[in-house]
Amino acid sequence: MNIDAIIQGISIWALPVLFAIVLHEVAHGWVADKLGDNTARFMGRLTLNPLKHIDPIGTILIPIVLLVAGSPFLFGYAKPVPVNFGKLNNPKRDMIWVALAGPVTNLVLALISSIVLAIAVQMPASASWVTEPLSLMCQASIIINMVLFIFNLLPLPPLDGGRVAVGLLPGPMAYQLSRLEPFGFMIIVLLLVFGVLQSIIGPLVMGSAGVLIDMAMSFHA
Repeated sequence: MNIDAIIQGISIWALPVLFAIVLHEVAHGWVADKLGDNTARFMGRLTLNPLKHIDPIGTILIPIVLLVAGSPFLFGYAKPVPVNFGKLNNPKRDMIWVALAGPVTNLVLALISSIVLAIAVQMPASASWVTEPLSLMCQASIIINMVLFIFNLLPLPPLDGGRVAVGLLPGPMAYQLSRLEPFGFMIIVLLLVFGVLQSIIGPLVMGSAGVLIDMAMSFHA
């Protein structure tokens, strides 16, 4: 990939990636705040200011490396919003809602992006200087948000799906699953290195994102 293509890719993907991961984390903190835990609000993390959420590796380095490597879809993460599950009104039940808030936000963002894309492709050709980059950014937004939606629902702590599973499973099974959390990141890295994770979520991401993009583009006159 030449330097011009890299710059173009960054200009298209930067805002969608930033919005997707920042709103994902803010959603966790906002729902936790509504359910009794004000930790995120107290620490100033219920803000859309990206500087409060950027992780140098997860928000900047990993997406750029994937873009340069020509990955079919990008992935990234922000600094996790702090949640004290012990302060929730009903810790076991409310943990499920806090965990689901992030992925559900990404699904909503993907749907909104598909609506904006459908509107953009119907604009007159004279507005192509706006609609073309907007269309590309909407497609990027659909893909990154579906990546975050599907990836985070995998039932492995510390991913959101793992926390949902811990909240739903009976006590002994929930305890056994929760014990994986210290090793969760290492397991995820190994699955990525050996291509297992890509083979699992890749078809789901590209299939679901493809459906949304095709539906939006079908409105083109």
